Amino acid sequence: MTSPPRRRRRLALLAAATTLALTGTLSPAAHAADDEEPPEQIRNGDFSAGTSPWFSFGTGDLTNPDGRLCTTVAGGLANPWDAGIGQDGVPLLAGSSYTLAFDATATPGANLKAVLQLGSAPYTTYASVDATAGGTPQRTEYTFTAPADDSRAQIIFQVGGSPAAQTFCLDNVSLRGGEPVPPYEPDTGPRVRVNQVGYLPAGPKNATVVTTANEPLPWQLRSADGTVVASGTSTPRGVDEASGQNTHTIAFSSYRVPGTGLTLVADGETSHPFTISGDLYDQLRSDSLQFFYAQRSGIAIDGDLIGDEYARPAGHLDVAPNKGDTNVPCQPGVCDYSLDVRGGWYDAGDHGKYVVNGGLATYQLLNTFERTKTAATADGGAALGDNTLRVPERGNGVPDVLDEARWELEFLLRMQVPAGKPLAGMAHHKIHDRNWTGLPLLPHEDPEQRELHPPSTAATLNLAATAAQCARLFAPYDAAFATRCGTAAKTAYAAAKANPARYASPTDATGGGAYDDTRVTDEFYWAAAELYLTTGEQAYLSDLTASPHHTADVFEPRGFSWQGVAALGRLDLATVPSGLPAAERTRIRASVTAAADRYLAEIARQAYGLPMPGDPDSYFWGGNGNLINNAVVLATAFDLTGDVKYRDGAVQTMDYILGRNALNISYVTGWGDHAAENQHSRIFGNQLNPALPKPPAGSIAGGPNAALQDPFVEQLLAGCKPMFCYVDDIQSYSTNEVAINWNSALAWISSFLADQGEAGAIPPSGCAVQYVNHGSWSGGFTAQVTIRNTSPKPIEGWTARFAFTGDQKVREGWLAKVTQSGATVTAKNESYNARIAPGGTVTFGFNAVTGGDANPAPGLVAVNGVACALS
Repeated sequence: MTSPPRRRRRLALLAAATTLALTGTLSPAAHAADDEEPPEQIRNGDFSAGTSPWFSFGTGDLTNPDGRLCTTVAGGLANPWDAGIGQDGVPLLAGSSYTLAFDATATPGANLKAVLQLGSAPYTTYASVDATAGGTPQRTEYTFTAPADDSRAQIIFQVGGSPAAQTFCLDNVSLRGGEPVPPYEPDTGPRVRVNQVGYLPAGPKNATVVTTANEPLPWQLRSADGTVVASGTSTPRGVDEASGQNTHTIAFSSYRVPGTGLTLVADGETSHPFTISGDLYDQLRSDSLQFFYAQRSGIAIDGDLIGDEYARPAGHLDVAPNKGDTNVPCQPGVCDYSLDVRGGWYDAGDHGKYVVNGGLATYQLLNTFERTKTAATADGGAALGDNTLRVPERGNGVPDVLDEARWELEFLLRMQVPAGKPLAGMAHHKIHDRNWTGLPLLPHEDPEQRELHPPSTAATLNLAATAAQCARLFAPYDAAFATRCGTAAKTAYAAAKANPARYASPTDATGGGAYDDTRVTDEFYWAAAELYLTTGEQAYLSDLTASPHHTADVFEPRGFSWQGVAALGRLDLATVPSGLPAAERTRIRASVTAAADRYLAEIARQAYGLPMPGDPDSYFWGGNGNLINNAVVLATAFDLTGDVKYRDGAVQTMDYILGRNALNISYVTGWGDHAAENQHSRIFGNQLNPALPKPPAGSIAGGPNAALQDPFVEQLLAGCKPMFCYVDDIQSYSTNEVAINWNSALAWISSFLADQGEAGAIPPSGCAVQYVNHGSWSGGFTAQVTIRNTSPKPIEGWTARFAFTGDQKVREGWLAKVTQSGATVTAKNESYNARIAPGGTVTFGFNAVTGGDANPAPGLVAVNGVACALS
């Protein structure tokens, strides 16, 4: 969430009272506006709902005293337009008459100008009026005829140019004229709702039919040429709580033939086309990770990598009009120093960078790679290796997903309070503009002063956790950077323990989101877990086992996110090799599968197959990210057990995200026949400025939000059923924003799904492996691996593969050709031991050097590409 918190209100004009069960169409119950009075085009002009959706530039903070909008403006600005207060998305109709009216005050007194203009270059003026403001409210009214159609004009009150500093206040801003906005009718398309991208051949295949029928309906699956390739009858589900629709389920999992252009036909409706393919998610893995490059700060974006339309100069490198991020001061009274905090990812639709959200997103990218070390279906991470993504660092010998994560890690490290300063070792909570800016605005054009906000315990622990991950994952590729991360992690953790209750203020929400969190025991648990997994040190193990989260149920029905991260520690303790006792590890893994079982039960209850309850409280700001995180738990349960029911649950969750929902929309740009394309972003502002691009393929919208927390949806969607509380419009930041932590969830699950291929049952491995550490010596250890053939056929030639968790490096091997690339060790048979008879064994060994204390046995050993049972 990157827009300021708002008080909810209901506007009578355009309020929609009824959600129709079959189509989701919203129709107005009544208009409160007087029929004789022209319609109002300004939103929140009386400021009864705070300052949203107004923005400012070149001014102080926007405040809301006595129901007015007020701000301060420095004296001596060269031009009136150097400071302003504005609102986007004002509709004008050519030839229509409008009356602009407002009350203004200024202390000690100044001139101002109200301008209606094109909201982007060349900022063509449609109308303007000069006014004088003094200590008492002065009413100004101006009637004009609109010279052009513009559904998204901009009103700006220019308040700069006065010799003396001023305090300006506005009230009762009105623009009456034109026509009422027609009732909103979402395009829900055909009543047969499918995953518009498609289905894995051997995976679950389900669709939802919206219908008045209460008896089973016949359905047909048709190929691209119209041939019926499967048929059956639907299962009535009754009225779905989240959508208010009467629904049936179509299950066609038994059809496994790959194909494109397939459609489902039922109740006289034909679904959007879809594909059945084993490589369905390969490109989505790439696209969802590519989003992070598009969000990078402090680097020019290369059109050759991402497309010419996305090329742009580096943002926030102190090149005018930017005022950051290489020497950023703190908010007044926070600190007496400035920091170079360049780099990182823009968090969401604004230009802010937040440690707690960046921490979760970084964790998930790092974990997307770390999963490949222990997951049987991940092929050792081959699809995430070097030269697999479109990033500038490709070809450097480091897995590209780690390169992308490093861009944010470098920023997180720079946010640490320097040694010798108060609160040294802690992390500043966030850095963003002093004031909110309007839409759209490319990063290099942002004129606002940037500020560091106070350090917080939550941010410090996010730094500790992700830097600890960094230390173990980068050790095989960049030892110096890994050491730097490890030192920062330990320093941050110690600083957090010394300052356990420094919380971000919920009111610090001007120019950026507050991201407040007053419960940080979960962050302590997560950070202790990551530091233990990296170092093996008893102190961190003692802290994590003493945490109340260690034995609690940390998997919430509505998923984990930046404000609740205990699940991250639990998932890593379940999957990352460590020195935990076997019984403890078994208990931890059982907690993951128990949560996954609950999510499967919820999927069975939901007509649209979601692992999330159907009540309004389950549809909230960024809920799509939490929903996918429940799928992450399901996927992890599959990785731990090999039980395909968990994989099927994760696969089915993506059906909802990609089109099987009440609005019949894919929430991922560029994916699906009818997909979101106008997400809230200052960078991807095509809807407001056609010269700018739409969001790149693979970015996910936050999704339905029953609380309606922005003025645009508040007046558009009043009375909506939870699943209908979404609109694909750039103005709706509470339903349609992009955010790095939602895209990191999408990237994680997309990578998992791409690894599944045909999504059939995992065949018996036919092998068992015993890995034995025969003892450590100064700076190293000796290990032996025994492979047993448990199949009835001989193994003719073998190659074993496993991955270390940290900085271990093989020095020499015997009884096999042992090599190492990054963290991955490969052992190939010698000529004399290539054959392993049924029931027979073969052994090889090696010496390795290591500088770390943690040296657990690998969590996965594959022989000839197939995972073997570990004993």
